Amino acid sequence: MPGPSAELVQQLYRIPPDRFVAARDAAVADARRAGDQSTARQLARLRRPTVAAWLVNLLAIRRPELVTDLVQLADALRTAQRELRGPRLRELSAQRRAVVGALVAEIRKLAAAEPDSPPASRLPLAEVEATLNAAFSDVEVAEQVRAGRLLRAASYAGFGEVPRPQLRLVTDDDEEPAEERPARRPGAQRGRREDAPRTDRAAERAEQAAQRAARAERARQRRALDRELAKAQADQERAEAELTEATGQERDGASVLDRIEAELAELERRRAVAEQDLSRAKLARRAAERAVTVARRRAGEVEAAVEALVAEEGDADAGGGAAD
Repeated sequence: MPGPSAELVQQLYRIPPDRFVAARDAAVADARRAGDQSTARQLARLRRPTVAAWLVNLLAIRRPELVTDLVQLADALRTAQRELRGPRLRELSAQRRAVVGALVAEIRKLAAAEPDSPPASRLPLAEVEATLNAAFSDVEVAEQVRAGRLLRAASYAGFGEVPRPQLRLVTDDDEEPAEERPARRPGAQRGRREDAPRTDRAAERAEQAAQRAARAERARQRRALDRELAKAQADQERAEAELTEATGQERDGASVLDRIEAELAELERRRAVAEQDLSRAKLARRAAERAVTVARRRAGEVEAAVEALVAEEGDADAGGGAAD
């Protein structure tokens, strides 16, 4: 039976929940106008997801490889719990916490990149984290997460999949014929009854071991954060000391610059005075040069007059002697 394409359904589930119904109804109307009643009916049955479910669907649609890694790790974790492998379980549990934290951070970035997404302060990231943790214990939730069709957030109160005893329900049809039933040694039935409590105790020990591993991991993370905080505080103190030193150097440099500018201003003032004195001296020199020229010319004229007078006196003396 024909139906909506996977791309169309993905496109709808990428839309923020407050616009989902309008977009779905528009797609239904388009299908009806095209005469595709089957597609219209299937689209009309799509339900609006909650904001938390939309965020998980957004991860599955935009980063399917990360969800595939989550599902594979969930399978490995359930296998380790069923087989009660403590070291492997602790290792996978630590990986689970790291993967969930990384996925929540990735979902926050994907939501920020989506138009009309709710603000970061209103994102139900706690429900998102609970849903991702539930995917580790519930195969059905894991498949819904991988399909990107989640409608509401999921949660799981336990720690992974609870190991179940390997028991088998025996009915009348399962009983062996008397001639084919092997002889049971005395106490065999009682031993089988004791297997269940032993298995339950093993499951309880595994649960306790997992809880201890979780506490140890939290303690390790706390120590790592304490070290990171100490390093950050040391970096802050060093940066503040560098800021104080740089501020002092800037203040000293400004003082030196102010002093030099003051000296330059004084030099400029003295230069202006010297230039004025030089101009006056040049004017005085030119006036003196003109006065010297006038005085020299006058002295020449006087000297010429004296010489003429002396010559006249000489001529006069000569004429008087001849008369005698």
